Amino acid sequence: MKKVLKITLIVLTVILVAITGVVGYVKTALPGANVADASDLKIDYTTERIERGQYLANHVAMCIDCHSTRDFSVFGGPLIPGTEGKGGEKFSKELGFPGTFYAPNITPAAIGNWTDGELFRAITTGVSKDGHALFPVMPYLSFGKMDKEDIYSIIAYIRTLKPIENNVPASEPMFPINILINTMPQEATFTTIPAKEELLPYGKYLFTMAACSDCHTPMDKGTPIEGKFSAGGLEFKLPDGTVLRSANITPDKATGIGNWTEEYFISRFKSFSDSAYVAHKVGPKEFKTIMPWPAYTHMDTYDLKAIYAYLQTLPAVNNTVIKFEDRQQAD
Repeated sequence: MKKVLKITLIVLTVILVAITGVVGYVKTALPGANVADASDLKIDYTTERIERGQYLANHVAMCIDCHSTRDFSVFGGPLIPGTEGKGGEKFSKELGFPGTFYAPNITPAAIGNWTDGELFRAITTGVSKDGHALFPVMPYLSFGKMDKEDIYSIIAYIRTLKPIENNVPASEPMFPINILINTMPQEATFTTIPAKEELLPYGKYLFTMAACSDCHTPMDKGTPIEGKFSAGGLEFKLPDGTVLRSANITPDKATGIGNWTEEYFISRFKSFSDSAYVAHKVGPKEFKTIMPWPAYTHMDTYDLKAIYAYLQTLPAVNNTVIKFEDRQQAD
């Protein structure tokens, strides 16, 4: 009996050591193992790149939207002037995230000592300057499918932001995400931006860059639900008891945008250029949205046309979504 117990103890010890080793590897070594070191990249910050980066970062890829402070007392949560890039926006458990994540400060006050290669690696693969893995609240899995030149332009523009001193708290992923996060970074699979005349490929490129599906695809325990790509219903719980759900943007005629014309689709975005929308304060029980309409309203009309054309090619999914629910009122 003692011999059996001794053997059992040895086996359990070996298993424990193996598990500890695997966990230790995943927690410390894996991000670097999955992704190459930052390249010795030096970007030429031309006027053309800065202008292109300003457009992409503010109105398509939405870098500035997440890395600034939004005023959610106003419909659509427009940016508070003077906070561009300072970071600090909180993505919490209440919103449906597996932990608490903060958008970092991306002004030169915080990233002035980052090389272009380190920024490029972080944006496109999810590995930070010091080698730790980033949670894909920042959709680096989508950014890693962009044209390198567009990434260069975004970096060139970020370098021009006004330096703002703002110490952002460290993100705190929950277990087991605090371990699994290290399996998430991936090498990028860059593409070449299609010619604008190639409407559908160009629209798909913009759709991917904007990571539209990240918000418009419902998930189960962090995994996209099969058969519901872009069918809406991803839930965001606000601290005041409000529950918001993303819209169905597939071409389903009953529950999606199948009955929307191109003209109507574009007008939905462009209508938020109207100061009446921009200034609209929302009360406690009024319809709210986290969709950053005030930023998207400045997207190029042709770019919106291309995205609309691509959306019409998606499989139509019948999925009724209640986009706004006041749980406090329901209780």
